[in-house]
Formats: sequence, C-alpha cells, structure tokens
Amino acid sequence: MQAVVLVGGLGTRLRPLTADTPKQMLPVVDRPMIEHVVAHLAGHGVTRVVLSLGFRPEAFTDAYPDGTCVGVPLHYTVEPEPLDTAGAVRFAADDAGIDETFLVLNGDVLTDLDVSAMAAGHRASGALGTIALTEVDDPSRYGVVTVDPDGDSGGISQCRVTGFVEKPPRDEAPSTWINAGTYVLEPVVLDRIEAGRRVSIEREVFPALATEGSLRAVCSDAYWLDTGTPEAYLRAQADLIDGTRARMDPVSDMADVADDAVVERAVVMAGASVGSGARVCDAVLMEGAVVQAGAVVRDSVLGPDAFVGERAVVTGRSLIGRGQAVPADEVVDGVRLPDEG
Repeated sequence: MQAVVLVGGLGTRLRPLTADTPKQMLPVVDRPMIEHVVAHLAGHGVTRVVLSLGFRPEAFTDAYPDGTCVGVPLHYTVEPEPLDTAGAVRFAADDAGIDETFLVLNGDVLTDLDVSAMAAGHRASGALGTIALTEVDDPSRYGVVTVDPDGDSGGISQCRVTGFVEKPPRDEAPSTWINAGTYVLEPVVLDRIEAGRRVSIEREVFPALATEGSLRAVCSDAYWLDTGTPEAYLRAQADLIDGTRARMDPVSDMADVADDAVVERAVVMAGASVGSGARVCDAVLMEGAVVQAGAVVRDSVLGPDAFVGERAVVTGRSLIGRGQAVPADEVVDGVRLPDEG
C-alpha cells in the first residue's frame, strides 16, 4: 500500500520555530517528526510514501536527497498553489500515479494506530472511504464525527459515518469522537475532487460520502497526538522519553551538560550546552542552543542556536526562535521570540 502524507501547512501555531522550517521537519527527540511518521507506516507494510509539499519543500528534498526516508521510497509533489486537504490529496495521488487503495495521513499527527487492521477492515467493508476516529476530552478544536454502529468487519470494529460537526462548542458537541487524520480511500474518490481548486476533504468530500452511506469509521483508543501547539509539541517529546510511547535517551552524546546542572524530562540535542547550576525541565533545547550558568528553562523550547544568559528564566511554553537571545537576569513567561505580532 502507498500513503499520501500531507506536509504542506505553515505551522503557524508553532512560530517562530516554523518560520523557516516545516512543522514536520521539527525534531522530536532525536530525529525529524516526519521520520517518526514514516517509520510507523513502514512497520505496517507501506511501500511508498507520497509527500504532499507546500511550504519550504526544499527542507524535505534536501534532507532526503536520495528519495528515501527511514528506508521507505519517497515521491515528492509540490502544490502549485494551496489546494486545501482534498485538493492536495488529488494532486499528489495523480502526480504519483496512485490507482489502488491508499492511505492518507496528516503529517503532524503522531499515532500508534494499527493501520494494517484499519486497511483490512476497510477492504472487507466495501466502503469507498474509512476514517480513523479518536476520543478527546474537549472536541471544540476539531471536527466531530457522528456514527452508527455497523458491526465488525475484517476483525476491526466498524461504524457507519452519519455526519460531521466542525469545531462545535464543547457543551454542544454531539460526541467526543473526532477525525484523527488517517484515512483509507479507494482511488474512485479522487474523481469526486474537482481538480485545480481548493477542496476540503472534511467539509466537502467526506460529508458527501457519508450521505451515500459509503463512508466508514474506526474508533481507536491508540495513542494519538496532534503536535500543532507548543503544549502538544512538548508532550510529543516527553511521551518518547518517559515511557508513555517509548523510552529514548533525551540527551545527545554531543551535548555539553555541566555536572551540577539539572536536566529533568527535557531533550538536549547535539551541540546544545547547559551551564553550571542551570535547570532545564520539561523543555527542548535544539541543536546549538545555549543555557548559561544559573539559568532556568522550563516548559519551553529553544530553537537552534538560541541563547539564554546567566540567571535568566524562560518559562510558560515560551518559544525562542533560531539564534534569538534572552539576556542575563531577564525573565520571560509565555513569549515568542522574535515576536511576529
């Protein structure tokens, strides 16, 4: 099976970290986010990944010049203009010559969803499309999906999708099951997407399929995380170092950490340094970031080559962009540097 992975967004909620880097190329512990996504697909037998690119496509092509990512062949497609989700899927699938059942994923979602079982259930159901659903406490930020139970198919629980409610108020949401951003589609669905214009898969294509009764859903309790906010980006790191998903070494062998510095639940990447008496907790220090003596970085992200002076404090999900500096003794709480308004 092939997979179209949507990676063309601007990642505005993570700026300034994404000012010059696509969100999916931001590091998660020790490698770019896209490598976690592709490795998961490879584990379920995906044989080629089609990257639907938009913002800074060269970030991907330069990183994987041989056209492979974690051993999986890549096909690059670059939208000539923003085409929204369905438009991007059609453009990418047409360009890659996809003519069989295929996967679609949002490239900023980290999940342990069993896509093999999802695909098997989809094929057994005869549906034109199957979407993965995940349950959240507050569905107001997402597209809520309403379903009717439809029994078991192919060894995986299936539901018939009956409708969609986009970002409802929390107390008015018809359910807490949301679109999880992973789909299995038949190629005939591409014919329903008008070429060359912006088309939303969530607002146009899926509601039409649901009305016909040809859209199914899989309700999954597998790990799922939309990494698009500072809070979620930090959680993605923590979940890979505290055993929630795995247990990875968060401090690079090529980082310089003083013997009396405190580093707790934090990622310190290659070339970063933490000075004497400094504290780095629940934070991410990207390549070359510097935390000088006595400084504190908590619940925040320092971009590449960012600098925190002696005794300074950075907290409150602050995002310090590439090469930006927090002067000695300064306290910043919930800021973004540079501030882009």
